[in-house]
Amino acid sequence: MANSKKELVTIEAKVNAPIEKVWDVWTGPEHIIKWNAPSEDWHTTSAENDLRIGGRFNSRMEAKDGSFGFDFSGVYNEVDEHERIVYTLDDGRKVWTTFTKIDGGTELISTFEAENENPIEMQKAGWQSILNSFKNYSETPRNWVKLKFDVNINAPIETVYSKMISKDSYSQWTAEFNPTSSFKGSWDKGSKILFVGCDAEGNEEGMVSRIKENIPNKFISIEHLGLLKGTEEITTGEEIEKWSGGLENYYFYSDGNKTKVEVICDSYPEYDEYFSAMWPKALNKLKEISENSGDSK
Repeated sequence: MANSKKELVTIEAKVNAPIEKVWDVWTGPEHIIKWNAPSEDWHTTSAENDLRIGGRFNSRMEAKDGSFGFDFSGVYNEVDEHERIVYTLDDGRKVWTTFTKIDGGTELISTFEAENENPIEMQKAGWQSILNSFKNYSETPRNWVKLKFDVNINAPIETVYSKMISKDSYSQWTAEFNPTSSFKGSWDKGSKILFVGCDAEGNEEGMVSRIKENIPNKFISIEHLGLLKGTEEITTGEEIEKWSGGLENYYFYSDGNKTKVEVICDSYPEYDEYFSAMWPKALNKLKEISENSGDSK
């Protein structure tokens, strides 16, 4: 009878970040899609994580040229916050990961059962590359501040929600930021969406983003992934890492035929003056559009 015992492979990294941050970055789907790749040729296009014993996780990994992709998925066996995670992959292999506080940061060690199709050294190199990517992402400083803006609108919540994301009206209220503002893509949860406009020379530019959540008439969360320069989507590099993972959240509150819209977005202190001037103008424009739509009562 063949020996069915699997060989164990261990990788490790010392991350210059507090254990609380390391845990959040390791387990948060909004972060996983940023670091979970062994090389620049690969990326994680979506991630789901039910972080509890018996909960499932799934990360969709794909080659950027679209030639290949697979789901990295399984079930959690142990979850000890800031200490240890154990899970079983859908192919039956187990993975153990420990988090330990050390001077200057966190030591992270993962041990996994090797598969039989590829050489052990190749597997170890691939997993270590992903861990190195995690380390780099975790150590990148992000001195974000959260900016908050709101507006009260004399129109039903359904009208306000619709006017915010409809093609024509979106361009109208966001024209306060850029007169040529528009979007390309879908507002469906998980969809990629491009927020575009033209610079002074007429060249198209903007943001590459995805809809992290969309609960109609209640909540929309936009996660920014990178920059758009003409037809090029730039999602790697030092400037991109600065903004990567930033959120722009919209909350809708109903009071009869009146609606309050609240916006909370990640930013940097140097942009406070600009956004503090532009966001109120944009939201007031949304108010005007919604109240003059013919649907307000």
